[in-house]
Amino acid sequence: MKTPQKDLENFTRDHIMKSSFMNPWTLPKTMIFFITLISLPYVFYSLMLLYSSNITPNHQHLLHTFHRSQHIIVSPSKNSSTPEKTSLKHIVFGIGASASTWEHRKNYLKIWWRRNEMRGYVWLDKPVKNSSDDKYLPPIKISSDTSKYQYKHAIGTRDAIRIARIVSETFRLRMKDVRWFVMGDDDTVFIPDNLVTVLSKYDHNQFYYIGYPSESHLQNLAFYYNMAFGGGGFAISYALAKALEKTLDDCLHKYPTLYGSDERIHACVTELGVPLTKEPGFHQFDVYGNLFGLLSAHPVAPLVSLHHLDVIEPIFPNMDRVKAVQRLLVPMKIDSAALIQQSICYDKTRSWTISVSWGYAVQIYRGIVAAKEMGVPSRTFIDWNFGDEDVYFSLNSRPIGNDPCHKPFLYYLSNALYNVKLNQTASEYVQHRLPNRECWWKISDPSRIDRIEVYKRRDPLLWEKSPRRNCCRVSPTKKKGTMVIDVGECREGEIIGL
Repeated sequence: MKTPQKDLENFTRDHIMKSSFMNPWTLPKTMIFFITLISLPYVFYSLMLLYSSNITPNHQHLLHTFHRSQHIIVSPSKNSSTPEKTSLKHIVFGIGASASTWEHRKNYLKIWWRRNEMRGYVWLDKPVKNSSDDKYLPPIKISSDTSKYQYKHAIGTRDAIRIARIVSETFRLRMKDVRWFVMGDDDTVFIPDNLVTVLSKYDHNQFYYIGYPSESHLQNLAFYYNMAFGGGGFAISYALAKALEKTLDDCLHKYPTLYGSDERIHACVTELGVPLTKEPGFHQFDVYGNLFGLLSAHPVAPLVSLHHLDVIEPIFPNMDRVKAVQRLLVPMKIDSAALIQQSICYDKTRSWTISVSWGYAVQIYRGIVAAKEMGVPSRTFIDWNFGDEDVYFSLNSRPIGNDPCHKPFLYYLSNALYNVKLNQTASEYVQHRLPNRECWWKISDPSRIDRIEVYKRRDPLLWEKSPRRNCCRVSPTKKKGTMVIDVGECREGEIIGL
């Protein structure tokens, strides 16, 4: 008895034998197509041989090169790998300081310095006494002698030359695995994780000079709108630092009449053809008074630095300057990306406009104020040259009216927590009581709100998206004297307005 397998073999053999004696013109159309398809490459190859035998040696070389390039494009390298992300270990800080102010100003540096995660040095003009809190600070180096350089500015000091040379002196330490050199003053407070976020956008192998000009229009006119002001801090890529180190000393001899170190760095970087890359999170703060207006309407960008903290009023009321900045540490550790980012929403039932500057303050305005106005800083400060009108500033600002109905009710951060399981932050803001202000408007009085609770999910990818403010929503609550607000990404179709 034949097996199924034997039947299959006999069927196949008989089919092949019969097919071999068939007239080729009677082959099925599908078989003709198949034979033609197989034959085409051989015809093409024969034509190529014929063509290549009739071309010049130069053309043959070009053809060979073309084939090789095609092979390179099609075959990706097996050794390619994703480069390591920029982190704090890739940044070296150079902090310009003076022995005469070091004992006090080092307290600002202790707020943000992480000795086990960061690298850098404080550069002083002369040695200072060792202290027990040195373990919380970067190591100290003494700047080299600058007496060979002339200084001819009428009111400045020779320290400008010494501090300008921090860039080259730090580079000459030949530290390993450096991508960025970041300069700042001893009264500059950096937000380290936000600094990393900003620098990660740029290629350290290219020439980059990153920072921001002054908030003062007159200061920018006296110096340059395209200059990074040194107190606010600036970053120089490794590639640029390498080039600058070779030219800086000679360049400094050319500019004895300049005022400060940042102006000298700007002049020498400009000679290398490198413009300023502006990042609005670097803050020089060439102002006097209260920073509230500037901080509560911060640009939609990561907060990177704060400067002139010894000149302005404490950023939180009823505290000294150092402790006021220390209060920002709590929200900074919880969610530095969202720190001081503004959200705007409305309580329709009570006709209130609400501004949340996360981790810092909340404001309640009577009436409905458009988002385009709320995003403009109120002038709680004056210019470095003591001007208090909008023309004195390099940014839009709005005046504070005398009408008590237009003045906001202020709530400052008192505490912040993070729930790991829910990936949610909870922050509390308590009303800053001011003298009684009678308002004739027939609108609910916000003074009855004693505290505000703000709930917000962390978003580690916040600055990898296109810049956009979060939305906020007033949530119902039965807690007396309390307002509850939810902050988060704007929903589909949601707008900041009524």
